[in-house]
Amino acid sequence: MKENVLDVLLYLFENYLEEEIEARYDGSPLREELEAAGFPDEAISHAFDWLEGLESRKRSSDTVTSTTASRVYAAEEIARLSTGCRGLLMHLENLGILHPDGRELVIERLMALDDDAVEEEHVKWVVLMVLFNQPEHEEAYARMEDLVFQGYAEALH
Repeated sequence: MKENVLDVLLYLFENYLEEEIEARYDGSPLREELEAAGFPDEAISHAFDWLEGLESRKRSSDTVTSTTASRVYAAEEIARLSTGCRGLLMHLENLGILHPDGRELVIERLMALDDDAVEEEHVKWVVLMVLFNQPEHEEAYARMEDLVFQGYAEALH
């Protein structure tokens, strides 16, 4: 079974509240539980690093939100984020779910996954995790949650 960092993050996101993750990922109980669930040590360590990166950005909210910002993607970002992923990010920004500073954080966290290619489904989950961890984004989180789970409901029918 090939588990990646996103699989570990989704497991944590689905099974724990933010406070539980923060309180437990430095210690061994959560690591041991993830290992018992079948996640490899490298993916667990990388997931904890990913969460620490997200947490550090939450604390440094010095970014300025601009509604006229344009985004030019770097070659490495273009190589890993398909046209569909970039289009989804633009769509979420047009809907008001993401602001330019949130988009940048999502792109940073997507690149930190270290996957060769990022799928649109990955983008949705990372956006959801980023919004969940950012103060004063409850409405955007609720809208994104509806979009993510609406896709699952349609897939089940």
